[in-house]
Amino acid sequence: MTHSVVTTEERHFESLHKALDTVAREKKYLAQTQAPPWEQSLAFYRNVLAEGFPHVVAVDVSDRVVGWCDVSPVFGNSRAHIGILGIALLPEARGLGLGTQLLRAAIDRSWARGLTRIELSVRADNLNAKALYERLGFEHEGLARRASRIDGIYHDAFRMALLR
Repeated sequence: MTHSVVTTEERHFESLHKALDTVAREKKYLAQTQAPPWEQSLAFYRNVLAEGFPHVVAVDVSDRVVGWCDVSPVFGNSRAHIGILGIALLPEARGLGLGTQLLRAAIDRSWARGLTRIELSVRADNLNAKALYERLGFEHEGLARRASRIDGIYHDAFRMALLR
């Protein structure tokens, strides 16, 4: 199956929200364990795009979102040069190189927007994602112990960043 990485548009929002819910319910990769309410997600997508922050999706031949990568703003004027990275792929889209394509597109758009730092948090047991970030130059900045708790189980997370 052929996939493309494209800039997110309004027409992707519904499919993106479904993909978010699917990955969130895996309870392994995202801070959420289900997608936020539609209105909240819609507001987030529109805000990221309106502010000129990167948001890209991987779509299949039917234009269904199978993955995404966004770099969202950080609160505070002194942190306007920083973006927070979020990325995920549906299970059937993993291992195809789409994560690399999504991440490269988001990084390029981040630098073009004028950002000079991209931060992320990745669960310590998510070795594939950690390896991807390292391959693209992200460096470890610390370990957040008990960074998340899902179904009563704590998970540590690595804090990583890429500087321009």
